[in-house]
Amino acid sequence: MFVVVYEFEIFEGKEKNFRESWLKVTESIFKHFGSFGSRLHHSEKSNVMIGYAQWPNREQWQKGTSLKDRIYESALNRMLECLIQSKIVYKLEVSDDFFQLPNLTSH
Repeated sequence: MFVVVYEFEIFEGKEKNFRESWLKVTESIFKHFGSFGSRLHHSEKSNVMIGYAQWPNREQWQKGTSLKDRIYESALNRMLECLIQSKIVYKLEVSDDFFQLPNLTSH
């Protein structure tokens, strides 16, 4: 499995727009390129969010950069308008994995 960690620095007052656009971008990549999805996190800095996306392998991730889809491109442009900057912090190969989700139906 391959994981990419992103850092997004967002203009003040643009977080809601960024998050909505990020979700549409992520859904398009999932739908068209077989990612395992992504998560977005608040950081300790009020205008910085951290995201990570999971892929079966590096090659599949690289294919995702060539997506040509109207919904994706529109959402990506809206997302970029919200950003002061973004960067890839890490490109990671999973070496060991014990990531588990709780059984949410037993409550």
